[in-house]
Amino acid sequence: MTRPTRLLLAAAIFVASAAPARSQELATFTPAEREAILAHGPWPPAFAPDPSNRVSGNRAAIALGRRLFFDTRLSADGTRACASCHDPAKAFADGRARSAGHHTKSGLVDRNAIALANLRLNRWFGWAGAADSLWAQSLRPILDAQELGATAELVQQRLAGDAAIAAAYLRLFGSSLAAGPAEPALVNVAKALAAFQETLRSGRTPFDAFRDALATGDRAGIARYPASARRGLKIFAGKGRCSACHFGPNFTNGEFDDVGVPHFAEPGRVDQGRYGGIAALRSSPFNLLGAYSDDAAKASAVPTRHVEAQHRNWGEFRVPSLRNVARTAPYMHNGSLPTLEAVVRHYSEVDVERLHADDGARLVGPLRLEPAEIADLVSFLETLSGGISAAP
Repeated sequence: MTRPTRLLLAAAIFVASAAPARSQELATFTPAEREAILAHGPWPPAFAPDPSNRVSGNRAAIALGRRLFFDTRLSADGTRACASCHDPAKAFADGRARSAGHHTKSGLVDRNAIALANLRLNRWFGWAGAADSLWAQSLRPILDAQELGATAELVQQRLAGDAAIAAAYLRLFGSSLAAGPAEPALVNVAKALAAFQETLRSGRTPFDAFRDALATGDRAGIARYPASARRGLKIFAGKGRCSACHFGPNFTNGEFDDVGVPHFAEPGRVDQGRYGGIAALRSSPFNLLGAYSDDAAKASAVPTRHVEAQHRNWGEFRVPSLRNVARTAPYMHNGSLPTLEAVVRHYSEVDVERLHADDGARLVGPLRLEPAEIADLVSFLETLSGGISAAP
């Protein structure tokens, strides 16, 4: 054997022996990292009815809402339903970068369809938080000219002509769907839709099994979690500081941030993000301070009463839940990042010059991850996905 051949053989043996070593390497967690990990559970959380929606948790309302969710009569042209952009087969998203729209130059709306699982845990709704209840958010696309484009009068007329729906509405709300003003009837329809959507909950995941094993000291359960996911979790809870925004059992703080994704909806037109969302929320007759909330004490409206738009809110969008994240590509408010790897690379290389937040308030900065670290972080994120159940 020649010297070059011996050197090549030695190198091959070294690489072959090194690769398995990394695949079996187990990350160990600091006390702070362990605390952050345990804070992501337990899952699932207990169901709590929405005080602003008197039919929240009502089985009859859930059944009616499920039927309405797939009903194309909620759209002006009778061709689209809520499920058109929130397909159960696609984790209640649609798999598009931006959803199909009406009366727009591109034929698309400005934003990516948000997956609907676990919505009942939110305080604000939509990419910009323009609604403060799930029923108000359910109403918005029905009236939006770019989405379903209907009117309260049209929805009332169409649904009142369906004997089964009219009868279910009468039993549930104690009034005739055909009688009275159209707007309150539409709000009731939206409350039934919300009652159904509240039942959409992502199931337990490999991460949840690991988290619970870590909490109880179950060594066998801990050992079943992939080594790569464990290394990625250490990055997530440690130097990546991902838990600063994606914390708690639902992996989100429920708020908004500028993460360096361009916020031009199209050339020459800016998507205002949270800034515009706050303005829309405060001016909406359907917010929790208004007459349609069933929370007589308005306790659930306290955040709405105090929220104010600030300059830094320009370009801020929802911090989404990471549950089921592997099933809901593409990512970001405009669907501009096609894969989880692309998302992690974005945070690894984010340009801080694009961010609005002052240095002292900025949570996002380039992580400068190595390729192997990117792969590990993706491996962890993939363990956050499971099925979706429909039970309160």
